Amino acid sequence: MASQFQLFKRRRFSAMFFTQFLGAFNDNVFKQALILLLTYMGASKLGAPISVLNNLAAMLFILPYFLFSALAGQLADKYEKSKLTRLIKVLEIVIMTLAAVGFVFEWYALLFVALFLMGTHSTFFGPIKYAYLPQAMRDDELVGANGLFQMGTSLAILLGMIVAGILTQLTNALYWVSAMVMLVAVFGYFAARFIPTTPAMQPDLKVNWNIFTTSMATIRYLYSLPFLFFVILGNSWFWFYGATFLTQTPEFSKVILQGNESVVIFLLTLFSVGVSIGSLLCKSLTKNQVSLRLLPFGIAGLSLFAIDLYWSLSQMDINQTGALFGIGELWAIAGSWRVFVDLFFLGFSGGLYIVPLYAAMQAYAPTSHRARIVGANNIFNAIFMVGSAIFAIVLLNALGLSLPQLFLVTGILNVVFGAFLYVKLNKHIKNATLQNKDDAAPMA
Repeated sequence: MASQFQLFKRRRFSAMFFTQFLGAFNDNVFKQALILLLTYMGASKLGAPISVLNNLAAMLFILPYFLFSALAGQLADKYEKSKLTRLIKVLEIVIMTLAAVGFVFEWYALLFVALFLMGTHSTFFGPIKYAYLPQAMRDDELVGANGLFQMGTSLAILLGMIVAGILTQLTNALYWVSAMVMLVAVFGYFAARFIPTTPAMQPDLKVNWNIFTTSMATIRYLYSLPFLFFVILGNSWFWFYGATFLTQTPEFSKVILQGNESVVIFLLTLFSVGVSIGSLLCKSLTKNQVSLRLLPFGIAGLSLFAIDLYWSLSQMDINQTGALFGIGELWAIAGSWRVFVDLFFLGFSGGLYIVPLYAAMQAYAPTSHRARIVGANNIFNAIFMVGSAIFAIVLLNALGLSLPQLFLVTGILNVVFGAFLYVKLNKHIKNATLQNKDDAAPMA
C-alpha cells in the first residue's frame, strides 16, 4: 500500500487529485449546508415536507448529469484537459458567488439555481478527471490511482459535510458558509493550474451541441460494447444505492435517532471512512490488477448491512423527550452501536464494489472515446440517482413506508441486481479486449 501513496509525489497525479478533491469538498459544503438549512429552518418557512425538499435538492444537482454528460464527454475528448479544467474552475467561482448571495439573503430560489449550476460544473468536470487517469497513469498505477481518487472523493464528501455542519452552528453561519465556498473555489482553480498538459485524444472531433441527439448517440455507442455497458450499469447502481441511503441520513438521524446536526455528520463520517478504507484495500486485494474478483464481496456486504440496518433501527427504543441527542448521549442508548457498525460496513462494501468497476471502465474503454464513455456513465448515473430520489419519494410519501423499510427494500433489490450484474459481466468479459495499451504513453 505504501507504493500507492507514492503517486502523490507525481504532479501528473497530485494536481488532478487535489483539483477534484477541492471540487468534491466544495460541492458538499454547499449541498450539506443547504440540506441542513432546509431540514432545520427552510422546511417550516417554505411549508413543505423535509423529505420532499431534500430529495428535490438531490434531483436538481443530478439533473445536469442527464442533460449535459454526452456533450461534456465530447469536449473532454476534443480538447486538452488541463486548459478545459481551468475554464471549468473559473465557472465554479462564478457559481459559488451566486450561492453566497443566496445564502446571505436566504433566497431559496437562487440557492436551487446555484445547486443546478454546480451540478452542471461537476458534469463537465467528470469526464475529464476519469479520462485523464488512464492517460496519465501507467497500467500498474491505474487501480491504485482509482483507489486514491475514490478515497479522496469520500473524504472530500465527509469533510465537506463536517465543515458545513460546523459552519451552520456559528454566529452569522450563512456568511461563514458563503465565504468558505468562494474561497475553496479559488483554491480549486489554482490547483488546476498545476495539471500537466495532456494530448487531446480526438482533436478533429466535430462536437454535436444538440444535447438530446448526442446523448442518444453516446448511449447507442455504449450499448455496442456489452461489457462496458454492464460495468456502467453497475457503477450507476452504486450511485442509486448510495443516494438512497445518504439523502435520507439527516431525516432518520433527526426523526428516528433524535440526533442533532453532529449526529448527522457522525453517521456520514462512518459511511465515508468505510468507503475510503474499502477503496484503499482494493489495490492490495486485487494485487494491483484490473479485476472484478472483489465485486461479489461488495454486493454481499451492501445487502447484508442494509438489511441489518433495518433490523437495528426497528429494534431501537428511544424515549420521545423532544430534545435532540448529541453523539455521546446517543452512544449510551442500547443498540446504537449496531447502527454505527452497519453504516461503516455499508461504506466499506461500497468501496470494494465501486473501485474495480471504475478501473475496468477506464482500462477497457476505447482510447479515442474514453471521455465519451465516462459521459455515458454519468448519464446513467444521473438516471439512477434521479430514480433514487423518485423511488424514495414514492416509497416514503406515496406508499407510506418507514425509513427502515426503505433501507430493507433497497438491500433486497441489491441482491437481485447484484446477481444479474455479476452474471452479465462474467459472460461478456471474455470478449472484452484492452484497447488502449499503446495509444498514449504516460506523462513523466
